[in-house]
Amino acid sequence: MNFLAHLHLARLADSSLLGNLMADFVRGNPHQHWSAPVADGILMHRRLDVMTDALPEVRTARQLFRAETYRVAPITLDVIWDHFLARHWQAFTPDQTLAQFSAAAEQEIVPQLRDTPSEFQHLNAVMWRERWFEHYAEAGRLERVLHGMASRRPRLAALRDSYHDFTQHYDQLETLFFDFYPRLMTQATDKTL
Repeated sequence: MNFLAHLHLARLADSSLLGNLMADFVRGNPHQHWSAPVADGILMHRRLDVMTDALPEVRTARQLFRAETYRVAPITLDVIWDHFLARHWQAFTPDQTLAQFSAAAEQEIVPQLRDTPSEFQHLNAVMWRERWFEHYAEAGRLERVLHGMASRRPRLAALRDSYHDFTQHYDQLETLFFDFYPRLMTQATDKTL
């Protein structure tokens, strides 16, 4: 899962949006440095990452990647899952548009940024200004996202080529997403994530 899915599931679970969004920027035991709700959100994000990577549908999706992109498939899949969530947002959350969800998340998270890691603050400045979540619905946008990630981290250069795997197997990946994501939504609502 990437940013949008983590926030969506956090909202369903009544978990801290800040914690769930910030988790990749925090190391160690979050309860040593963050309030209980934020720390619990960080831990939910971590559990969800482990759980998602172990899902049979996600393992099947990973097999669709070529040898040269297989290593970066988990990162690419995280972005792909956000694309499908954004593209089909109304099917999953018919009572709120993606733009409304994004605006509400921004209003909740931005006032809490002051004491967060500087890299995370920078990410937020760009993410909200450029309306990332709404743009995730555009398949072509993923090419830009993956290229950007590859340029910032040279050892992940294969991300550039993984866009081809996404477009080549688009329908299969979409079906796999619809197979597992509703289960995660139910678990979030039941607070079992």
